[in-house]
Amino acid sequence: MKDFQFYAPTEVQFGQHSEEMVAQLVKKYGGTKVLLHYGGQSAKRSGLLDKICGLLRQGGVEFVELGGVVPNPRLSKVHEGIALCREQGVDFILAVGGGSVIDSSKAIAYGVPYEGEVWDFYLGKATPARCLPVACVLTIPAAGSEMSEASVITNEDGDVKLGYSNNISRPKFAIMNPERTFSLPAYQAAVEE
Repeated sequence: MKDFQFYAPTEVQFGQHSEEMVAQLVKKYGGTKVLLHYGGQSAKRSGLLDKICGLLRQGGVEFVELGGVVPNPRLSKVHEGIALCREQGVDFILAVGGGSVIDSSKAIAYGVPYEGEVWDFYLGKATPARCLPVACVLTIPAAGSEMSEASVITNEDGDVKLGYSNNISRPKFAIMNPERTFSLPAYQAAVEE
């Protein structure tokens, strides 16, 4: 047997109607104006994005949206998110999707309070003193990023893909409704056919 240490401070809400708690959880962790960050069209097609928007409105939480995250999330989208958060006074980032959306959210969270180039962290040139809080509504089983401090971003300038890890970006909470994974292809749900 090998000894190990396990550290998992992310609050996990798991269950059939777990997303119903989204506004309450955002407020619990200090969010007053949220960046709702998501990927392609699946969150919209499934109705999840509309549901999250409705729950945030109902809970009195302001939000702005930024979609368009792609697999191997791009630095250009991170820059767009940083600018939007600063312009709109965002103080909390909520990722709706899988690992790429969560990674992009973490990078934005690092960049908002930083006066330099966020890519500095990925190059090892700087260490963030703080970041915005991040949380997620997961749409894929076991992305990994939902409870970790790691983030991987692709810089289109040179097509360089780098990771960065810092515990300050570990998500505050992760909402996991297993029904949100039912429409995934078998290879993403690890289901044998």
